[in-house]
Amino acid sequence: MLKAVSTHVLLEHRLHPGTLDLIARSGAEAVEIFAARNHFDYTSRTHIQELARWFASNPVECFSLHAPLFSDSDLGRSGAPQINLLHPEKSHRIDSMDEIKRALEVAELLPFRKLILHLGERSDTWNPRALEYSITALEHLQAFARPLGVGLLIENLVNEPSQPQNLLEILNVGHFKSIGVCLDVGHAHLGGGLPAAIAVLRDRIESVHIHDNHGNRDEHLWPGDGSIDWSSGMNELKSCPQNPVAVLEIHYSLEHTPEAIETKLSETYTRLGL
Repeated sequence: MLKAVSTHVLLEHRLHPGTLDLIARSGAEAVEIFAARNHFDYTSRTHIQELARWFASNPVECFSLHAPLFSDSDLGRSGAPQINLLHPEKSHRIDSMDEIKRALEVAELLPFRKLILHLGERSDTWNPRALEYSITALEHLQAFARPLGVGLLIENLVNEPSQPQNLLEILNVGHFKSIGVCLDVGHAHLGGGLPAAIAVLRDRIESVHIHDNHGNRDEHLWPGDGSIDWSSGMNELKSCPQNPVAVLEIHYSLEHTPEAIETKLSETYTRLGL
């Protein structure tokens, strides 16, 4: 599995070449950039080019971009609604689609392989309308992403539409043979469990968000700090046919210093046998 890290761990800081240097020193082979405007302003050509120059001169790959969750520059604290491709109001779904397309356009200057997508918010339920909206969104975004050389990965969440069996139904009913899954280990642990999620999705898993929790809330802890069985879990993930990329996605609220993050990343890769 390719060793990667999400910049989510430093989400409340501006992403810059120094941050990427820290990630490279940790032993990471790839990066997932979290598209939050306060952290990575995907609407700023200057910011995109700054990071593109770093990747062009370093061996670390920009593997993926996590689609934005809010359109403002304050992680939704300004009152901006959450981006939601399954929202009951068509105008909101269109606005959400447009914001994700703005992020996708980053690939024109900073190439990346995959876009990580959320379908819905925590309270969204599974019904025929959710299936219809999911298929419509994926068809539209896939058509936009393909000329940019970007593939789509859907992430399992803790809401109903993004449960493993429902994600598989979306992919099958929509005939999305080239769209894969980003299996979020922490979210799976909060749902039906990691083994069950892998059993349902194993043939479609191309990326894995790795973080821990205690089974009652989405804490995004370092592996080993929660209750996930990492020994058996990693063995199962390593056996998936797509050889998924292992992306450490740790929460920024843990407030580690950059030096501590570098050390923790390196130690975690070793602990997980990566």
